[in-house]
Amino acid sequence: MFTGIVEETGVVVSFTEGAESWRLVIRADLVVDDLGIGDSLACNGCCLTLIEKNGQELTFDLLDETVRLTSLAGLKPGSLINLERSLAANGRFGGHVVSGHVDATGEILDFEPRGKNHYLRVSAPEAFRQYLVYKGSIAIDGMSLTVAEVHDDSLAVWLIPHTLEVTNLKERVAGDRVNLEFDLLAKYVERQMVFRQEAQ
Repeated sequence: MFTGIVEETGVVVSFTEGAESWRLVIRADLVVDDLGIGDSLACNGCCLTLIEKNGQELTFDLLDETVRLTSLAGLKPGSLINLERSLAANGRFGGHVVSGHVDATGEILDFEPRGKNHYLRVSAPEAFRQYLVYKGSIAIDGMSLTVAEVHDDSLAVWLIPHTLEVTNLKERVAGDRVNLEFDLLAKYVERQMVFRQEAQ
């Protein structure tokens, strides 16, 4: 479980396809301190399991499905990647409930400075638009953000300068794909309502 509060941006060392899996190697600073083999790390919002640790380099195996369904497919050496360790039981909960299970990807439609802040609009797949509400939560590339606008085919958020400084957004442009995880609680509520309707 994660909160969507990015701890640091790592740098992709390599991302290659092997006989049994895809292998992602990243270099990080902060998150390596207490990360052990088998631990989970949210990488651009995608929960991955650490399989090797060599100094500042962390290695992960990815399934074909993970590569196909997320924006991780576009990673290349030198890419910045948002990193967050799983939530500690005694940790602060600064964002919202994020599972690290990416629902879909969206395309950045608008990304520009407006006044002192930045405006980001991202396309939203039709199958998930029912989870978008004004002032609700959304995880974009693992960042816990507040929905500022809901459009027919997209959502928009406002970003403070700090978010740009500590995440991979500093290298994002319109046309890029980003990982989207919609509100987990909303999905559970919807599922329970479906069960109740079917039981009547």
